[in-house]
Amino acid sequence: MRLIASDLDGTILHADESISARTVAAFAAARNAGLHVVFVTGRPFRWLGPVQRAFGHLGTVICSNGALVYDLEAESILASHTISGSTVLQVQRRIRSLEPGAVFAAETLKGLLLEPGFLDEAASRARIREAVEGPFDVGLLDADGVVKLLAKTHQVDAEAFQDLVEPRIGGLVSVTHSAPGVALLEMAHPEVNKAVTLADYAAGLGIGADEVLAFGDMPNDVQMLAWAGRGYAVDSGHPLAKTAAGRTTASLHDDGVARVIERYLAGDPV
Repeated sequence: MRLIASDLDGTILHADESISARTVAAFAAARNAGLHVVFVTGRPFRWLGPVQRAFGHLGTVICSNGALVYDLEAESILASHTISGSTVLQVQRRIRSLEPGAVFAAETLKGLLLEPGFLDEAASRARIREAVEGPFDVGLLDADGVVKLLAKTHQVDAEAFQDLVEPRIGGLVSVTHSAPGVALLEMAHPEVNKAVTLADYAAGLGIGADEVLAFGDMPNDVQMLAWAGRGYAVDSGHPLAKTAAGRTTASLHDDGVARVIERYLAGDPV
């Protein structure tokens, strides 16, 4: 293995946005041993505070499910794949024709655009301070650069929501989900997912899939876990992630990722 790629939320990052000391030490040991480390997350680049607090300015982070590559050290965007404003509105119309109660948000290079009603909890409103509420406008969407479109409903669960709408929008955007207990779809450029961007990043380092050790927990990690030479899903993860990886480790709360890295650095098979 020459590169370790890991999801954040639910894989190494707890609900309180902490990362255990054991996990921090394992990644530090991997870097000291000469392995490349890259975090691959559904989070926007503006929400990388937990990574900075735990690891400092580590380097490159793949954000927004592969739609954006961010240099944490320079605090700059290295690459992005955006969805046009007209595509956003087309996807929105098609989803609403199937699920009239759906509400939308657009994660952009500049912030977060929210339809009224998207945030239905005071805690969410307090956390997302950079959000702007209002109807979607093609000109604004194009100017800001949409890297991820979000659709939420309270009528069905996430799997049922995806099964319902993906046949109608699959040619326009890629579709996945990663929020436990919430029917929240995450959509990006149709040619983008975590695996595609990670493969490009690794290739730039002269690293192939068989030299990558990857960790994840949710459906948005499926392609990455299947692509990597060694993919692991944490035991607390989604069944689809476990199937794609073909290997499981202990849960997030039992430092499953750290355990695998420790075994690898000790020379044990993984």
